[in-house]
Amino acid sequence: MKKLNPQQFLAVRHTEGPLLILAGAGSGKTQVITTRIVHLLNDKRVPAENILAVTFTNKAAREMRERVSAMAGKSAEGIIISTFHSLGVRILRRDIRTLGFKPNFSIYTSSDQAGVLRQAMRERNIDPKQCNPDSIMWRISGAKNRLIGPYEFKAESDDRIELATATIYPRYQELLKGFNAIDFDDIILLSVKLLQSNPAILEYWQKHFHYIMVDEYQDTNASQYLLISLLARLHGNLCVVGDDDQSIYGWRGAEVRNILNFEQDHPGCRVIKLEQNYRSTSSILDAANTVIKNNPIRTDKALWTALGKGREIDLIVADSEEDEAARVVESMLLEQFRDKLSWSDMAILYRSNAQSRAFEEKLRQERIPYVVIGGQQFYERKEVKDAIAYLKVIDNPSDEASLLRIINFPRRGIGDNTLLRLNQWSLEQNVPLFQAVRRVREIPDISESSKKAVEGFFAMMKGVMEGFAPSRLGEQVNALFNRLRIEDELYRTMNDASQARKRIENIEQVVNSLAVYEEQNPRGTLSAFLERISLMDEDKPSDDDKEHGRNAVTLMSLHSSKGLEFSHVFLAGLEEDLLPHKRSIEEDPTVAEERRLCYVGITRARQHLTISRCCTRRKYGTVEQRAPSRFLAEIPEHLLSLSGSGETQGAKNATSMADDFFAQMLGEQS
Repeated sequence: MKKLNPQQFLAVRHTEGPLLILAGAGSGKTQVITTRIVHLLNDKRVPAENILAVTFTNKAAREMRERVSAMAGKSAEGIIISTFHSLGVRILRRDIRTLGFKPNFSIYTSSDQAGVLRQAMRERNIDPKQCNPDSIMWRISGAKNRLIGPYEFKAESDDRIELATATIYPRYQELLKGFNAIDFDDIILLSVKLLQSNPAILEYWQKHFHYIMVDEYQDTNASQYLLISLLARLHGNLCVVGDDDQSIYGWRGAEVRNILNFEQDHPGCRVIKLEQNYRSTSSILDAANTVIKNNPIRTDKALWTALGKGREIDLIVADSEEDEAARVVESMLLEQFRDKLSWSDMAILYRSNAQSRAFEEKLRQERIPYVVIGGQQFYERKEVKDAIAYLKVIDNPSDEASLLRIINFPRRGIGDNTLLRLNQWSLEQNVPLFQAVRRVREIPDISESSKKAVEGFFAMMKGVMEGFAPSRLGEQVNALFNRLRIEDELYRTMNDASQARKRIENIEQVVNSLAVYEEQNPRGTLSAFLERISLMDEDKPSDDDKEHGRNAVTLMSLHSSKGLEFSHVFLAGLEEDLLPHKRSIEEDPTVAEERRLCYVGITRARQHLTISRCCTRRKYGTVEQRAPSRFLAEIPEHLLSLSGSGETQGAKNATSMADDFFAQMLGEQS
């Protein structure tokens, strides 16, 4: 408590009734949340099982759990600190039978979803060349986030994709249920449906949670908002923490109005603002404040710091993207030598992932280690997904996406035509695919050799499932993979032996991961392990990233950078149509979310910030002139220091150029 500033102290001590904590970037909100939980546990003697804390990433939940345990000791045992989706799964595992699912349901990843969607499109005779499956999946996801079920969804226009979605969504959902599976968006949607349709179940959870805290509340969507509202309705002790100025996920359903309207939705709400920043210098914060205040609809607050003014913000005006990369890397070399920074103290942030190309080339040329966040995740690699699919079928034989993935891996002579016939027959007879595999002798138009191969596969899987014990999971799975001779298959099918070895090592890591999980969770089950994998953060860096990034420059998109901080940040590409992005300008002329994205980028910097932009960029090989970002014009000139100059426009003051650009725009409009 003694470490808290006055506003933080008030936030910790206010425990009864609704509370909105507006926590600016770097204002110590995690310290406030964890101290508030410990205050409830140790000072107010609230039982741990009556406290719920919810956040968005597994990493944030894990760190919060560790800090609370370190501060509160044994009194924290039994507390639930989880992500929204982990909370949803907890609710569903207990009572999902009332919705017609079995408790051992599978959670489908994006690739599993794609397979189910393709099947639904085939059954409804919708050509994927005419209607992009990704676009349909995006609309289904958006509908679920807005709590619109398959039979409530109506096409809002004559758009081909909208009409196709209205046709496919119900069948897609029927197929999922037939596989005893749900997708990621279903976790919250079905949790809400379960609570709304069963008063006794709702009462159980409401009585369970007396105090609820939600972190990053500005990122909640409609379904998450309703889930929390239902759970908190009985006791009313709901504390939400967030910053509307950092709401940058509208494109995936987040609704900033949830935090803006919190006072209206919860009469008697107390509002506490955390405005003291412990991360950045005042030069950085002044720039951030002057940019974000141009958003018309926001809560009134301004960050300040006691850390001093610090250096001015460097501005690089480059001729081209190659020149921008060269000058950024040159600045990095200077910073590393002058300030004795590690490479990992520096990060390059950009609006579009495509911008990384020029920076990667220059960093390689200078032999500077770097890591690009957003590479392929470990559990998304093909060989890992193949291995995990075996475990999913053992746990849930109704998981047809996983069954189709493994039935001919390693290759056992079951071709595409056989798979197609098995699938057709299971649909005609209305039986699960695994039953069709068992009854392959009854299915016409399958060759004798293929039938023997299918029978062999079924016999093998039946034996594995019947003999699969709830303990020694890693040992049993290792024995299964050895029996399957996956190593031989990879060496046989890949031309590059070193690549085959890497894939084999990845499969070994699956066994290792399961063994570690079993050590850490002696009562853990295969279902719980698979659930843990399914709920891993989408933006979590891969193992390769972490190994490569021990002392390396970080390259990442602005969206991925939220929640992180670096000594020196290079914010690249402050140009119109890039930041703000062209598509966002078309969708929202106020570019409010793009401005918040810029604000997030600026506030990632602790000691120094460098902003860069180009006068020209290539688009499909053609050189195009680039106008400076309107956000650059919103930063006061006295905060900027022009770093060198380009050969053409680079010598002019960048903010003056931005003023000229907008004056010209206004003149053309009038």
